[in-house]
Amino acid sequence: MKAYTSVFKLRLYTGLQYRAAALAGVATQFFWGFIIIMVFEAFYGQASAAQPISLEQLITYVWLQQAFLALIMLWFRDNELFHLITSGNIAYELCRPAQIYSFWYAKLLAQRLASALLRSCPILIVACFLPEPYRMTLPPGVLTFVLFAVSLVMGLFVVIAISMLIYISVFVTMSPMGSLLMFAVIGEFFAGAVIPVPLMPGWLQSIVNLLPFRYTADFPFRVYSGHILMQDAFVGIAIQAVWLAVLVVLGKYAMSRALRRVVVQGG
Repeated sequence: MKAYTSVFKLRLYTGLQYRAAALAGVATQFFWGFIIIMVFEAFYGQASAAQPISLEQLITYVWLQQAFLALIMLWFRDNELFHLITSGNIAYELCRPAQIYSFWYAKLLAQRLASALLRSCPILIVACFLPEPYRMTLPPGVLTFVLFAVSLVMGLFVVIAISMLIYISVFVTMSPMGSLLMFAVIGEFFAGAVIPVPLMPGWLQSIVNLLPFRYTADFPFRVYSGHILMQDAFVGIAIQAVWLAVLVVLGKYAMSRALRRVVVQGG
């Protein structure tokens, strides 16, 4: 574990150095946050029927999505890992006295955390003091916040496990763009990043509930707002744990299969 802990700390400290990029990211997230909220505000203002999620809860959902974008988005990538695979420099990684899956997992975890730590606090603080109707609300209670924190961390672990499948697929395709685009588009939609899951038609929600993507973003954000009740939150966290175990086992198996056939060319 010392090797994985060391690479995690190193990547985390490195990522925390990019403060200027984080400030630019904060400005971008506020821009998109206001646009998305204004769209939903117009939609709710013209809706003739009651919606399955209140506008107040939806606005909180949007700000959480913007604040923790680095934790939930599948297009967040490490180009260095893609280059290692496509260039043949993966040979250097195979020489390390560590499991390559766990080693890369630790690197990706640190990168996402570093980016989220720099961006999330300013967005959350400012969003809580915005005028109505753009203000982000606090969770209904302390236990709700604890459940949100647990579900957000579990969702982060699930996101990285899914991301690992993207990198593993490049061993076969040798082109990162196809895998990244496919996973990003599908994952972002089914995670509720484009349309919140409660606003989707019932038949589509049935499909979403069968996939792991909603447990990365939609589930923890709705736990925070109280839209998902506490008893359902406990069940959802258990489902997150099951998905995490399945994805990690699948990823390690796929990685071992890919490494058996890896070909490194050179002089």
